[in-house]
Amino acid sequence: YYHTNKFYIGLSVPNFLTTKHFDENSLSGSNLDSETIAAERLHYFLIAGYVFDLGENLKFKPATLVKAVSGSPLQWDVSANFLIHEKFTLGAAYRWSAALSGIVGFQATEGLFLGFGYDYQTTDIEDYSDGSYELILRFDLFNRPERVVAPRFF
Repeated sequence: YYHTNKFYIGLSVPNFLTTKHFDENSLSGSNLDSETIAAERLHYFLIAGYVFDLGENLKFKPATLVKAVSGSPLQWDVSANFLIHEKFTLGAAYRWSAALSGIVGFQATEGLFLGFGYDYQTTDIEDYSDGSYELILRFDLFNRPERVVAPRFF
């Protein structure tokens, strides 16, 4: 992960050290067959974003997240958030061929953020779902403003 005052980029590969898993209850004798052992596939995540100062009280942050795993289609998210008067957040996101999302939020105090998110599926699951709703309550318990060297809208 690398970041500056206005930019960030990161690459993640969880479970980089692969392991094998098996279900002991399905073992017959001491032979391990291909049906009882599974190996995890590596998942690759790439994130990036930038903060543009559009005015004295308006910041714009486009961002992207790319997710890749062998044997699955590539997933790509793009988002755009606005920060107004360092208090209000308004944004939207698109997951390629999968979903549209929106977010609104308010920085109530220096350590408390309140928000609401909505995710609308654009796949066949949309026939069975009205989307998902998310309430956001973020506490900054150990916020030490005197130690912030590079405040970011991330």
